[in-house]
Amino acid sequence: MPHAPMDSIDDVQARLAEQDYVCGRALATVVFLALALDRPLFLEGEAGTGKTEIAKALAATLGRRLIRLQCYEGLDAHSAVYEWNFAAQMVAIRTAEATQSAPPDLFSDDFLIARPLLEAMRPQPGGPPVLLIDEIDRTDAPFEAFLLEALSDHQVTIPETGTVKAPEPPIVILTSNRTREVHDALKRRCLYHWVDYPDHAREMEILAARAPEAAERLSREVVAFVQRLRGEDLFKRPGVAETIDWAKCLLALDVIDLSPEVIADTLGALLKYQDDIQRLQGSEAKRILDEVRAEIG
Repeated sequence: MPHAPMDSIDDVQARLAEQDYVCGRALATVVFLALALDRPLFLEGEAGTGKTEIAKALAATLGRRLIRLQCYEGLDAHSAVYEWNFAAQMVAIRTAEATQSAPPDLFSDDFLIARPLLEAMRPQPGGPPVLLIDEIDRTDAPFEAFLLEALSDHQVTIPETGTVKAPEPPIVILTSNRTREVHDALKRRCLYHWVDYPDHAREMEILAARAPEAAERLSREVVAFVQRLRGEDLFKRPGVAETIDWAKCLLALDVIDLSPEVIADTLGALLKYQDDIQRLQGSEAKRILDEVRAEIG
């Protein structure tokens, strides 16, 4: 069921918080402006900082459908918009031949498989959907150029049937992990925000929302440890998603507070590269934990 639009920056923060998404004022401001101005929102930042989650939370709080286009190397316009169900077309042709009936219209909606961009342009129950174009940096320049045109005109073209134009523009959120630079032309079409790692206080709020069963002492140790870890020389620093996962793993093990042994046993929930895990084995984990305890008292 659709919900009322957000009428202020404070409203954005409050309603996203209802979906357990803790949103800083700067991010809430750009979300509010994107909704008010019907502009795509481009979110860039390290993996695991909550860029994808904000699209999910926004769709939930607005009561809109979430349509996700997961980008990957080699994605082209055709794959993102539609394809024809060739198997069903062949069955229809053979059935018509066998029954000596009129040949079917092979390019009707009966045989059309809508991909995310086409689906987002179609009318949706409850209003325009939230279209999440995730990890746009994994695609290439030709797809960016196509996407720029599609988002500017709010329409896509199927050569066999014509142009489909959205009755109302979808709410578009693009994310990038900055594995490469996205072209300025696409960024200019959007409102931009860099999603950084949260500070200690905000990460505590996030953990309280996502893992409320964790005791305050354990939460403080987990957050302080992860914050320290992000300052270490690692191949991949842990994001907020890893903080939440780690806390939930510790809770599943009935851990009350951290120890070097517990850290060593559960590092796979926090770090995703073996070199990083090896670096934190033994005395390194103890050193960071001792610093954390000295800091939080």
